[in-house]
Amino acid sequence: MAAATTPAPVGQGQTAKSETAVPVVFDISKPPIVEGFSPFPMPKEEGFKEKFIRKTKENPFVPLGCLGTAGALTYGLIAFKHGKSRQSQVLMRSRIFAQGFTVIAIIVGVAITAIKPKQ
Repeated sequence: MAAATTPAPVGQGQTAKSETAVPVVFDISKPPIVEGFSPFPMPKEEGFKEKFIRKTKENPFVPLGCLGTAGALTYGLIAFKHGKSRQSQVLMRSRIFAQGFTVIAIIVGVAITAIKPKQ
């Protein structure tokens, strides 16, 4: 059961709110205005191409490691298809080396980004 509540009557210590008060409207497209605070400007939206180029310039070893991994995997699978098992094994081992290189490049990039001071 829900209990109905009624507003308390206005007493001597209480005042009624004015019905003509203008409600505060928040504009969600703009940051709130707070005295003594200046927010950072909104970064511009960047597409996939711009983001890829920026991330490649920040840490060029990650795309190189990815390309090396994909190349070793592709060439190793082709060698396996042609029956060159020895060459296929060597290329699969090089693929694992390239994957390790890529993971280490990602970790180093994250560490450098965390250490770098904010501008």
